[in-house]
Amino acid sequence: MILRIRSRDGTDRITVPDPPASATVADLQRLIESHLTVPVPLQRLSLDPALLLPNPSAAVPLFSDPAAPLASLRLANGSFVYLSYPPDARSARPPPPRALSAAGSFGKKMTMDDLIARQIRVTRQEAPLCSAASFDRDAANAFQLHVAESLAFAVKRAGFLYGRVDAETKEVFVDFIYEPPQQGSEDVVLLMRDADEEARVDAIAEGLGMRRVGLVFTQAVGRKASETGEYTMSNREVVQAAQLQAEGGIPEWVTAIVKLEVGDDGTGDVHFEAFQMSEICVKLFKDGILETEVGDADDPRLSKMRKEVVAGGKDTMEVDNDFFLVPVKISDHQGPLSVGFPIENRGSPVGMGALRSHLDRVKHLLFVKRISDFHLLLQVAIFLDIKADVPALAGCVKNQSRVPEGYQLLIESLASQG
Repeated sequence: MILRIRSRDGTDRITVPDPPASATVADLQRLIESHLTVPVPLQRLSLDPALLLPNPSAAVPLFSDPAAPLASLRLANGSFVYLSYPPDARSARPPPPRALSAAGSFGKKMTMDDLIARQIRVTRQEAPLCSAASFDRDAANAFQLHVAESLAFAVKRAGFLYGRVDAETKEVFVDFIYEPPQQGSEDVVLLMRDADEEARVDAIAEGLGMRRVGLVFTQAVGRKASETGEYTMSNREVVQAAQLQAEGGIPEWVTAIVKLEVGDDGTGDVHFEAFQMSEICVKLFKDGILETEVGDADDPRLSKMRKEVVAGGKDTMEVDNDFFLVPVKISDHQGPLSVGFPIENRGSPVGMGALRSHLDRVKHLLFVKRISDFHLLLQVAIFLDIKADVPALAGCVKNQSRVPEGYQLLIESLASQG
């Protein structure tokens, strides 16, 4: 039986010798110590992925009985087991500092401390810079439903997250998702960004008291496999996420992954996971050390470097992608906007007929309620002044105040053309 052991350092495979039915938790711990060099007393094992959060809840159930048979835990071939341990439990330590000999007439006498200071060290970031990420239920559902029903998770899809950051708690609240023009395949989603459309999105967000706070993308069921083990995020995804986090301009920037996990019985469940790219990952991208050109023959589990770095106590030109991921707690909420209007850039143009149908469907509501939908506001924003009218109209939605007659007449006139 092969078990997948996921830790903050990546995913490894452990083979439990036959017959697996007789194996115990203690046997698994000894295998982990032998293969992953994590001493048994420092291991914490669970079936709950929350164990890998920076501050896991005390309610996370652990493998507490070493004599418990693995069969009693309902583990099957390919099951995930989550492993937590102290930061230095698995890393090789550098040798103690010692003076080096003189480097010659034109050289400089250097100590081991000097050499270590010059090295680029890639270490795990233990805590995210945002405390949690909460997604508007309707916005998240509209995104995953399109991917599941229309795309069948066959290709990747992405969107920009917009919402608010609580200044005190550092929690991110995602209230709507903007889907830019894009082309997706099993392993790549190419964002064909439209600067004018993004300017309208940002103007709407400004009026709503929101801003861009992250990225969400899906993973295709047929994505490229790695011969070296399972992976959470591919090298292409690491580059794209680091680039957009660097562009995002806020420390709380969140990257969310939506994927379909198929169980042994053939049924699939859609899962949302949230991460931040570590600060060292973003720095490696900004400094031009993270290789941004990914070849088809490259292992998707590993990110290539343009110069040698130290990761896991070893000099290397490749880093396991999981080193760069900082898990973020995820939850949901009911935000201030509705999600009933057709969503942009999904292949079929959204015309004025959609605006008329939407307004007719909700005609029993106050006008400000009828237009409290980001995707509707984006459609209408094409016909408004981006600096004055768009933020003003969005401000009415934010405050749920009366919409000025001029704006209402314009929207109703546009709808009448459908």
